[in-house]
Amino acid sequence: MTTATLSASAATNAARRGNAAGRITLIIGAWLAFALFLLLPLFVVLSEALKLGFGTFFSALLEPDAIAALQLTLLAVGIAVPLNLVFGVAAAWCVSKYEFRGKSLLVTLIDLPFSVSPVIAGLIYVLLFGAQGFFGEWLQDRDIQIIFALPGIVLATIFVTVPFVARELIPLMQEQGTQEEEAARLLGASGWQMFWHVTLPNIKWGLIYGVVLCAARAMGEFGAVSVVSGHIRGYTNTLPLHVEILYNEYNHVAAFSVASLLLALALIILLLKQWSESRLSRLRHSDAEE
Repeated sequence: MTTATLSASAATNAARRGNAAGRITLIIGAWLAFALFLLLPLFVVLSEALKLGFGTFFSALLEPDAIAALQLTLLAVGIAVPLNLVFGVAAAWCVSKYEFRGKSLLVTLIDLPFSVSPVIAGLIYVLLFGAQGFFGEWLQDRDIQIIFALPGIVLATIFVTVPFVARELIPLMQEQGTQEEEAARLLGASGWQMFWHVTLPNIKWGLIYGVVLCAARAMGEFGAVSVVSGHIRGYTNTLPLHVEILYNEYNHVAAFSVASLLLALALIILLLKQWSESRLSRLRHSDAEE
């Protein structure tokens, strides 16, 4: 073996050792960051919630205002997510299957909630539907209340969660193309038959993934809902707002107890996200192989 060969082999081994050391360093750094910024806060929430025992913990969760906040949160999510599902599917269908004027504008408007502060979004609804707003007098004459009531909370939640379903479906449907739909139409399928039997099976995992993300965002929304809710205890407070009120009142154990309920809901959402994401990844991998 020549000297040049030995030198090349030594350089290769040194590079491998360097790459291995760098990889191990990055992995350790990632786990440390994960523990510091995710696991430690979760531990603090649970430890503070159980600080005075399970009796105090469950008392905070079963308090009427906490139950009302949970019901309002689930109701807002239950209204906003299905509406965004319908809008997201319709928008993704239009963008991916048709060419029309204003297409790029529609895509830009779908992404608008990502660039607008939720507080600004809530303020816009107050300026439109509040007592002194653009439609305020008209709404008052007809005894319709939007702001400081459920409709305002739902509107704010819908606004901040608009992009999630559509942005998940648009690239997926663009990648799949229109060949299968065109074949179904040539075989005599109607629009609804084409959607239910061709399009929906192809996008179902992406749709579930988008719905899960939308539900998670809706459940934890604070800024826009805080502006339009009025912070009326037992009436317009969602779970995040109820946590804020308890913490500001120095009722820290109750605040962390309710926060742990949000944490449990978030973990359920995370498990659903991982499940739908894995199915979506398998679907894309199988499409790439075909």
